[in-house]
Amino acid sequence: MDNNYTELLTVDDLCDLLGCGYNTAYKLLGKKQIPSFKLGKNWRIPRQGVEKFILEQSGINRISQPFDRAGC
Repeated sequence: MDNNYTELLTVDDLCDLLGCGYNTAYKLLGKKQIPSFKLGKNWRIPRQGVEKFILEQSGINRISQPFDRAGC
């Protein structure tokens, strides 16, 4: 696959990556918490969108504030 294209995942793939069930996966997709689109009756989810969702939910993507020694 050309590197210019995003890898597309299925709902099964999403469940495996997140360790969740179908109900949770479909809720996340339905609420547009994870970028996705339907191709016919099937959902397609860009891997980058899932990775971004994981980082945002875990707080890893947030910029930490420098430690303020004045408040010690």
